[in-house]
Order: sequence, then structure tokens, then C-alpha cells
Amino acid sequence: MTNLEKILKLTQKLGWRITTAESCTAGMISSELTAIPGSSNFYDRGFITYSNDAKIDMLNVKETTLRSFGAVSEQVAIEMAIGSLENSIANLTLSITGIAGPGGSEYKEEGTVCFGLAIKNGSISSTTKYFGAIGRDNVRKKATDHAIRLILQKLNEHA
Repeated sequence: MTNLEKILKLTQKLGWRITTAESCTAGMISSELTAIPGSSNFYDRGFITYSNDAKIDMLNVKETTLRSFGAVSEQVAIEMAIGSLENSIANLTLSITGIAGPGGSEYKEEGTVCFGLAIKNGSISSTTKYFGAIGRDNVRKKATDHAIRLILQKLNEHA
């Protein structure tokens, strides 16, 4: 059974719906989640918030958070997750923001990706993963795969 099939089975068991808020992957996670037949039973919607303005307008990310920590930060990932949960009918939301490359800085290297997870009336968590300077497409693909694993892990915790 694939991870996507496991997600389908667990969301059916829990009666949960999923929403995503994506920046650096620009819809790749949404595309993966909806690639499986039956995904309409668990996938509610996806927010693609590539710009800071989109994060503020669509997900209520605070300008002060963006200024203080930068768009690629666990703090912003958390606010994205909370905002997508508040603007959907989902029980679980995953957010992602990162530097796919090329680029980065001495403080935030290319391949740095922050993830946020929020459960309706439940836990909020974040994590950062460093994929390295492996090229834009590879960072985005690895980040998408990691996001699917994080969603599956969170569903397993509640099943």
C-alpha cells in the first residue's frame, strides 16, 4: 500500500479532511494528494501562497512575523498552517515554506524547508528539514515527499 493509499484509508477511518498551504512547492503537495482516486473524500482545498502578500491576505500571516523571522521560518509555517485551518473545513493542515534554490544565504541555505502541521482543536507543530543544494526541482520533490510522510505520521498518531 502506498503512502497516499494509507492517507486515504486513515482519513476515511477518522472522518478527516486535509488542507494544504504551499509556498516553495507551489501546489505539488496538492497535486500528489489528489493523484489517488477517492481523494475528493479527504482533500478539502489548497492555498498556494508564494508571495508574502498572499500569505498575509489568504492565511492571515502577520507582517511582523514575516519581518522578524523571514518567510522561510517555522514561525511563518505555523501561521500558515493555522490560517489554512481557519479558512477551510479541514481537520488537518500542512504548510510548507522554503528555499528551493538557487539562492539562499549564510543564515538560510538553499534547500532549507519549514513545515507546519495543525490539527483542528488540537496540536500545532513545526519542523525544518535541510535537503541541501541539490537543485530546485530535487528540493521541491523531496519536500513534497517529506510532506506526504508528515501527513501520514500525523494521521497515524490520531488513528
